[in-house]
Amino acid sequence: MNTEKHLENLNEIKQIMDRSTRFLSLSGLSGVMAGLSALVGSVLGYYVLYSADYTSGIQYFDSSVVLDVRKMVFYKLLLIGVGVLCSALFFGFYFTNRKAKSQGQTLWNKSSKKMLFNLAVPLFVGGVFSLLLIRYNLFGLVAPVTLIFYGLACVNAGHSTHSEIGGIGYFNILLGLLNAYFIGYGLLFWALGFGVLHIVYGTLMYFKYDKV
Repeated sequence: MNTEKHLENLNEIKQIMDRSTRFLSLSGLSGVMAGLSALVGSVLGYYVLYSADYTSGIQYFDSSVVLDVRKMVFYKLLLIGVGVLCSALFFGFYFTNRKAKSQGQTLWNKSSKKMLFNLAVPLFVGGVFSLLLIRYNLFGLVAPVTLIFYGLACVNAGHSTHSEIGGIGYFNILLGLLNAYFIGYGLLFWALGFGVLHIVYGTLMYFKYDKV
């Protein structure tokens, strides 16, 4: 009995330490909604790319098509991407804030600030690098670069929250590297990395951490 009690006490201490150093209120539902938003954005992006009004009869999507797509089309895709990002941020804030309140915690604390900082640095660098690629019309590299830097951001943030976030990061890095080899399939890899992967991991996190 004493041994079991000591183990329980140690487990409670570990949980307290985790709460003080790691942001554990991140909701799995926010990942699911981010993934769904990304899939909707991918469908809209597909429509823009393959619309006869924009691509002038282009019937397939490869590296030469990516380089020849007019800037207007690319900026429409960029606008869709911004919309997906705003949607993901909104649902992320809503569900994570709701979970934090249910746990009697605040959303903005030392651990959440640390997680956001770890997430923001690679995202900022990746965003600037992507803008430079756009500046020099290297559109085919934008998708793999965003996947790789987002993956690095998740790996970095995973040290300050649930370890599953790091798993998302490693898979996105892998997808980004594959996309760098298969230039021209950025929309497909985006849908896999930002869409399907978030839905799968978000669902796993929901049943592991949220439904307790």
